[in-house]
Amino acid sequence: MRRIPRPAMAHYDMIIVGASNAGLSAALVLGRARRRVLVLDGGPARNAPAFHSHSFFTRDGAAPQEILRIGREQLRPYQVEICADQAHQARFTSTGDCELTLGSGATATAATLILATGVADTLPEVPGLADFWGRGIYHCPYCHGWENRHSQVAVYGRGEAGYQQAVHLHHWSPRLTLCTDGPADLAPAQREHLQQLGVGVLEKPVKAIDGTAKCLCAILFDDGSRQSLDAMFVRPVQRQRSDLAAQLGCAFTPDGVYVQANEAGLTSVPNVYAVGDMTGPYQQAILAAASGTRAAATLNNELIFRDSVAA
Repeated sequence: MRRIPRPAMAHYDMIIVGASNAGLSAALVLGRARRRVLVLDGGPARNAPAFHSHSFFTRDGAAPQEILRIGREQLRPYQVEICADQAHQARFTSTGDCELTLGSGATATAATLILATGVADTLPEVPGLADFWGRGIYHCPYCHGWENRHSQVAVYGRGEAGYQQAVHLHHWSPRLTLCTDGPADLAPAQREHLQQLGVGVLEKPVKAIDGTAKCLCAILFDDGSRQSLDAMFVRPVQRQRSDLAAQLGCAFTPDGVYVQANEAGLTSVPNVYAVGDMTGPYQQAILAAASGTRAAATLNNELIFRDSVAA
């Protein structure tokens, strides 16, 4: 793996935008397939605040940054360049290549593009909540449910989303409360179901989330009361972290949140692939890595057959 400060009108076999689990996994497959690859590292991974990454085969419990460090290290033997720059503009040239303009002003082109730009989480505007994101406040029970199986846990949410998340979390933690921060917006059958599961419902308005530098401690309510807790689960609103897919004309899911891609990662735009969290709500590090691997292998197979026919 070679590090370069910036590409200058360079042409690659393919460009990967995003250097987290999905992007690095795709780069490994393509590098081993003797492709010249540019990876644009646009910033910290979405799970960077977390102390540990879970359910990642052979790396369960490892720090997210350690997994990425290993991934980068294992790219060294191959023709993979990682550039610490972001792509701001994307367009197709007259020859059909995709040209990216970077924040530095440099450009890079490739016949194919893999987008691994991920999503951004919009957290509830509760004082203190963002301070514990990934460090006591989580979104995925498959990533953090086991560690909190004996903990006092709260789900922050209301309506159908809050109900669904509370039912799921009950499987991991029987000491569970649904905190709705105002009216719960639950149907009578939903409220009865939660009661049967032993899940309490707190509808008091929330004032803040309290804790120390090391741990989450409690929810503070407007009436001065507090609910002690060890962990909280939230289902945040999500948006695309980058608008490159929109610039290139890729189709989105009906809700407008995720980029539509087939099982191999191909979007509605030829030669543009999308992998990882940006393509749907099932978001785990190992799933992102797997999607990068599959897209890269599919892309490389198509290029081999295309080039063999052209020859």
